[in-house]
Amino acid sequence: MLPIGHWLNRTDKALTRSVNGMLEELGLTRVTWQVLDVIHDTPGTADTEVLSILAATADAATSAEAVDTALADGWASRPAPGLLTLTPGGRRRLTDVAARVDAFRELSMAGISLEEYRTAVHVLERMNGNLDPAAGAGH
Repeated sequence: MLPIGHWLNRTDKALTRSVNGMLEELGLTRVTWQVLDVIHDTPGTADTEVLSILAATADAATSAEAVDTALADGWASRPAPGLLTLTPGGRRRLTDVAARVDAFRELSMAGISLEEYRTAVHVLERMNGNLDPAAGAGH
């Protein structure tokens, strides 16, 4: 049996590749979609907060590039320096993405029960907490 690190790395790459493929036609990547989603969840959020939230899935340069893309493509705007909010176009983009994200989630969960999924997430949360006590403090 291969170690968990092998499967974590392969799964993350497969998630990114699959999401990018599903969103490509809409001009989005996994990280750009996540930027829009974070801004949607917290309108008027600071760039630093977006970058902090995305640190688990992308390096700072990739996340910053995704923020720049969201701004350049008119999906996000700056209500004040250093803050981000979705534009009407950004909200429409997230609506357009919803069906594809649902299809992605269905594909990625094929043959996996909700209980198995929850168990996997809880185990990974605990492992993360064991290895990064600061990150595990909130769980």
